[in-house]
Amino acid sequence: MRVKLKPIAEQTMVVTGGSSGIGLTIARRAAEAGARVVLVARDADTLETICQSFKQEGFRADYVTADVGVHDEVANVAQTVIDRYGGFDTWVNDAGVGVYSKLNELSDEDHHRLFQTNYWGVVYGSLEALKHLRQRGGALINIGSISGDVPAPILSAYTATKHAVKGFTNSLRLEVMHDKAPVSVTLIKPSGIHSPFGQHAKNTMSKESQVPPPVYHPDLVARAVLQAATQPVRDITVGGAGAGMTWLTRLFPSVADQLYSRMYFKSAMGDRPPRPGGSALYEAGGEGEMLGDQDAHIIRHSPYTYMQGRRWLKGGVLLAGAALAAGAVMKARTPTR
Repeated sequence: MRVKLKPIAEQTMVVTGGSSGIGLTIARRAAEAGARVVLVARDADTLETICQSFKQEGFRADYVTADVGVHDEVANVAQTVIDRYGGFDTWVNDAGVGVYSKLNELSDEDHHRLFQTNYWGVVYGSLEALKHLRQRGGALINIGSISGDVPAPILSAYTATKHAVKGFTNSLRLEVMHDKAPVSVTLIKPSGIHSPFGQHAKNTMSKESQVPPPVYHPDLVARAVLQAATQPVRDITVGGAGAGMTWLTRLFPSVADQLYSRMYFKSAMGDRPPRPGGSALYEAGGEGEMLGDQDAHIIRHSPYTYMQGRRWLKGGVLLAGAALAAGAVMKARTPTR
């Protein structure tokens, strides 16, 4: 079945993890494009402040509080949006938390909590959203990570959750296709993003936690989400750096292991002592900030990301690559004299 998606300006979009970082950026860009956005997070005060700010700018915005790791609360989000607005057209599962820790130093409690939010939050959100989208049609968009393709020490448990999200999303898509449901299922895989992730994560290491550079602006993820909300696409990797790491892992896994085993212990931690205060692992952490506090250059453009989903451009690049490869093979087979 061919899936037809509405223009953004005609949509109601639900965004979990909407109180900060990538989720907030997605909501803002969607609202700027004319969508009604419904933000979901744990802190009602922060969500109310954000929505008031949006409305003052002329945007359509609302919120529902929920812990995405609790199935009943996610079900309540879906039903609340249906009751208030007659339904939704796009559901974005973005909520996520992190822990910086070696696996042998990570408690079972923290490990379980990480999966409860990052994996089960996506599962609950997807299943509840699909109950409505299967009848109405629309887009289900899950925010994964290049960590679903690339191993990473220190962020090991977080990486495991993103591998799980990838497996779940890709398998769920096949079930939706088999049922000929009018729903597109997209996995967005950001590279390192300059968001408050490092600030909100729990950190058991000796130095402050940070998103391993290079880091991209969260606007790039938002653009990918808006594209997937209007044009069915299987997956989008945000950032050429992440794509390069993914291909290195696939083509030269042993080399990648040697590189990453050293790199992450330097790039995932800053030079300063750990930040004081708690984390967002068990308590709400978003305070309406889109960017993090890292002293790093933010990459605002990604030709690689732009190419994805634009079939004519992607197809041209693939054909050109195939032609070059075929030419190289033919040249190698030509006997020399």
